[in-house]
Amino acid sequence: MTFSVWLLVCFCGLTLGQNVLPQTEVASETGSCFPDMCKFLKEFGAMKEKQEVMETRQKETENQVLELKKKDASNIAFSAAIGGSGSNGHIGPFSTDTTIIYRKLIINVGNAYNQHTGIFAAPVPGIYYFTYFYHAVGTQVVNLSLMKNNEEVVTTYDHKTSHDVADNGGNAAFLQLQQGDQVYMRMHANSHVWQNEHLTTFSGVLLRQL
Repeated sequence: MTFSVWLLVCFCGLTLGQNVLPQTEVASETGSCFPDMCKFLKEFGAMKEKQEVMETRQKETENQVLELKKKDASNIAFSAAIGGSGSNGHIGPFSTDTTIIYRKLIINVGNAYNQHTGIFAAPVPGIYYFTYFYHAVGTQVVNLSLMKNNEEVVTTYDHKTSHDVADNGGNAAFLQLQQGDQVYMRMHANSHVWQNEHLTTFSGVLLRQL
């Protein structure tokens, strides 16, 4: 705004000088004012061009950062087992439903699985695939469920028998999750699984971001 007014005043003054002043004075006035104006305009144009270049580079950098964030967000995968090194023995049975905590991390790309709570929290909306496997003693009941928030998705059940030494089983499911949805394993009351860093596992992976 200030520059526009100043430019208008200068040109108006120059025009008036040409109409009123003698020819020699007009030439003198033009020689002293107009070259300065040209120099200023050139400098202003150069500054504006530099600013546009800086803004373009900043925008390109921001786009690159966004692309990297999107790429990182699409790499989500985890696999964990119950128990650490040297841990063996059964977990349960308990009198209430219990969230199983898989403490032995095999892989946790994206850090979406919490080894202290046993809960996977979806970092981005998408289609995910989850699997779980268990080993158990045949003389005890096995009753496990893959949970989405507080909803039972799929289950695995094995009856208590006196002649079956050991049981192995599992299940899997595709889930469409929103950001923040929680997926975890629930061991129902009066059930058990075997604790080992290789046998009883829980895994998940992001297949497609939505």
